[in-house]
Amino acid sequence: MLDTLLRGQPAVVWYGDDFTGATDTLATVAQAGLRSLLFLDVPTGAQRAKAGPLQAIGIAGAARSLPPAAMAEVLAPVAQFMAASGAPLLHYKCCSTFDSASHVGSIGAAVAALRSVAAASPAVIVGGQPNIGRFCAFGNLFAQAGPGGAVQRLDRHPTMRQHPVTPMDEADLRLHLAKQGLADIRLLSTRQLELAGRDTEVLLRWMQIQEGESPLPDALLIDLVHEAQLPQIGALLWARAQQSPLLTVGPSGVEQCLIAGWRQLGLLSDAPVAEPLAPAQGPVLVLVGSLSPVSSQQIAASQQFDKREVEVNRLLAEEGYLSACAAQLAQGLHEGRPMLAHTSRPNQAVDAATTAAVAQRSAQLVAETLRLLAAQGQPLRRLGIAGGDTSSLATQALGLWGLAFHSTLAPGVTLSVARSDDARIDGLELMLKGGQMGDAQLFDRLVTGAG
Repeated sequence: MLDTLLRGQPAVVWYGDDFTGATDTLATVAQAGLRSLLFLDVPTGAQRAKAGPLQAIGIAGAARSLPPAAMAEVLAPVAQFMAASGAPLLHYKCCSTFDSASHVGSIGAAVAALRSVAAASPAVIVGGQPNIGRFCAFGNLFAQAGPGGAVQRLDRHPTMRQHPVTPMDEADLRLHLAKQGLADIRLLSTRQLELAGRDTEVLLRWMQIQEGESPLPDALLIDLVHEAQLPQIGALLWARAQQSPLLTVGPSGVEQCLIAGWRQLGLLSDAPVAEPLAPAQGPVLVLVGSLSPVSSQQIAASQQFDKREVEVNRLLAEEGYLSACAAQLAQGLHEGRPMLAHTSRPNQAVDAATTAAVAQRSAQLVAETLRLLAAQGQPLRRLGIAGGDTSSLATQALGLWGLAFHSTLAPGVTLSVARSDDARIDGLELMLKGGQMGDAQLFDRLVTGAG
């Protein structure tokens, strides 16, 4: 079995370039039965000791919102941790839509910063995650436009083509990532996967041929179109990782492939069925910092909450407005009412600087609300945050050091249990989600449960 091969070391270490995506990967490995924990920074020795033996280790970060120089600084200790972990497979977990640019969240900059963990081979990019409607075919990425929506090529996707920070104007991942410094990307296409079938040796030889070239390619891109390809790709990744550490890039589809491959190889048994989420024991707070159409639909559809709009321009410019909002939310929660706060759209153009500033202030709003509740002797036990940057910054503002898996609310949406040295926060049930994830009733299930 897997533990026999690992000899006490983790099978995979991943870094999530935002917190919402990192928790999706946590859910993927935890539901497969792997002992796992998501740390909110490179863990200290004391934190690793508290966590105990782990088969999968995650580090949540905010590299997606950083310029290349800052990414290099943030990822340097991550690379050191990955190299020292002994894990055969190392993963830079990016958004499933690969939204990034040369100036912010650059995947090319991330690969450069982590290159030392697997210097002898190109990075391996897994292009899709079918269970959340992400499909990579012949190098081109397609994405479903919300649950049940039409599948669109990424450069024609109604949300991603007009993303406020990283608009996606190119669907071919090779061309998109070439702008970020990964100029030479070789494709393992869905047609090649189909022809190889379950013959992992054929695919492994293809990888070895690419690795033998001089100069070394920057990356290898593997198509992923349907779930039947998961075990095939997973067996390939694992076979290659047994030879020397392998750096992979992509969404949680990387871990989904690994798990399916392990099961095909008889290294991992089926995991037990998880219990559904129970109704909340006490009031629930949700903060929506995302401006996506899916988040707007979820706000409109929620019936369990007392809703409050947070005016962005006042939040950014008006002294005392944040404290007043926090006091209003804390009062409602103290009275037992579930509270949903959502930011308005700014009056000015939504650029990267404004988005970052709103996310930072929204995170402070969450932390101040929880502080007020705790001061009243009523610590919050269940919290939801929508928006990738807001989620990352809010978890940092709360002073957490780790997240354990609790349950899955929807594909790509995880409920985690907070780990903190502050007893008032430790054990908080925390939902972090990207703007496009989840169905219309998602927020209400945080109150009513998913049973």
